[in-house]
Amino acid sequence: MKRVVVTGLGAVTPLGNTVKEFWDNIVAGKSGVAAITKFDTSKFKTNFAAEVKDFDAEVYVDKKELKKYDLYTQYAIAASDQAIKDSGLDFEAMPEEERYEVGVIWASGNGGISTFEQQLKEYHLGDGTPRFSPYFIPKMIVDIAAGVISIRHKLHGPNYATVSACASSNTAIISAFDTIRLGKATIMVAGGSEAAITESSVGGFNSAHALSKRNDDPAGASRPFDISRDGFVIGEGAGALILEDYDHAVARGAHIYAEMVGGGMAADAYHLTGTPPDGLGASLGISKALKDAGITPDKIDYINAHATSTGLGDVGELNGIKKIFGDHPVAISATKSMTGHLLGGAGAIESVISVLATVNDIIPGTINTTELDPEIPAGLNIILGKSVSQPVNYVLNNTFGFGGHTATSIFKKYTK
Repeated sequence: MKRVVVTGLGAVTPLGNTVKEFWDNIVAGKSGVAAITKFDTSKFKTNFAAEVKDFDAEVYVDKKELKKYDLYTQYAIAASDQAIKDSGLDFEAMPEEERYEVGVIWASGNGGISTFEQQLKEYHLGDGTPRFSPYFIPKMIVDIAAGVISIRHKLHGPNYATVSACASSNTAIISAFDTIRLGKATIMVAGGSEAAITESSVGGFNSAHALSKRNDDPAGASRPFDISRDGFVIGEGAGALILEDYDHAVARGAHIYAEMVGGGMAADAYHLTGTPPDGLGASLGISKALKDAGITPDKIDYINAHATSTGLGDVGELNGIKKIFGDHPVAISATKSMTGHLLGGAGAIESVISVLATVNDIIPGTINTTELDPEIPAGLNIILGKSVSQPVNYVLNNTFGFGGHTATSIFKKYTK
């Protein structure tokens, strides 16, 4: 099968709207969590989130066009445009037949949920006349961001969305990886976006007892593995990767960040929202990714854990990791402690982090965590506090979603 490399990156996140700003803040251990500004939270149990800040969609999209796109699609446009520019690809100058081999797989867990809310509010507050926007459906549906990216750049290759809750964008990246190595495309734009900091989303997660309610300390609320954790912090944004056939990338003289070498997907088959305490789904996904990459567990230097800061989820994942890695001192950290949980966009921004960890030989730390839950298995090398500089040749990125979805990707330091 063909080798697949990463030649472009893009990011719109609670910690910055460019890859450099995002990475610098991750390494510095900054929190992107603060009070919600998008709506009045006075009657909500949680009044904070990891919002994207100072985002100007008009940098990417003409003001007249913006009415066609939900915020999640605007984030997708921005991150994918960044990644394409970063890759050095010029699709406008590329012959049409070559663009037949360039595709887009873009994920979201919720799609245009803010559009859905707004349109229904207007309907119910009106006189009952169905005055819905003609853009309502195309703004709302989960697949539209993938379609918009392909339309913007006239890309005619495989084009679709993946939806596996919080594993969605890692699933998209693995699917794009498979598409290239099987020879069904030469280049893929892959990633995911989410803009679900809305009243119904926050209210729904509160009702499910999933969100932290640490309103007196928002920046410290996301505290994976900590004994005092009380739920996740909802975030928003987008991450994008350009995945490319290795021979094609070398032939055009592309800058190569890293190589993608494996992907594994599985299912907990356990509960609507919960994770099995033994981490079965996690261990299955990890073992499949390792087998796919053709490597043994001892080759992995760093695991970017899913680690959302929920009671059962954190312990279950670490039990699954322990099952596969045993006493191998692989470094583990939880960058959601800084970004919050981007739901369907989480796997994409964490893939950006994973790639940059191999480039810079830096493992980001886990902020806010001060006392590990005693239920966590002993002997794990969890990186707390500051980032650590050490050789990073292989990174494993875990993502899990409601419904029991598991997706694990593996990136390798690039060597010719």
